[in-house]
Amino acid sequence: MEVKKDLFYTKDHEWLKVEGDEAYVGLCDYAQDHLGEIVYVELPDEDDEFDAGDSVAAIESTKAASDLFAPVAGTVVEVNEELEDAPEMLNEKPYDAWICKIKMENADDVNELMSAEDYEKFLEEEA
Repeated sequence: MEVKKDLFYTKDHEWLKVEGDEAYVGLCDYAQDHLGEIVYVELPDEDDEFDAGDSVAAIESTKAASDLFAPVAGTVVEVNEELEDAPEMLNEKPYDAWICKIKMENADDVNELMSAEDYEKFLEEEA
């Protein structure tokens, strides 16, 4: 299971890559592996506003359907439209296939998320 060192993580297996006051949100390697072959992604709309923990996107696989939750509060400024035609990108390269980019309401919200080291410990406990 790959865990990227420069990202933040949630207990729901989302990752967050921070760039200034904006951040990319995606699905962790652990989650895509457990979901199986991803066949559909329902993306949010640009300008959608979310609180931390709100459902941002829906992901369907051959095994199950699952929500992707907002790691932090903010407004969607961009979505990865490539996923509409190629949802399998989430399986192939989960850390390159971001789902949406959000403008964070409060950059300090990332302090509530796990570091890569903390996430690795969390995964060990879940196993």
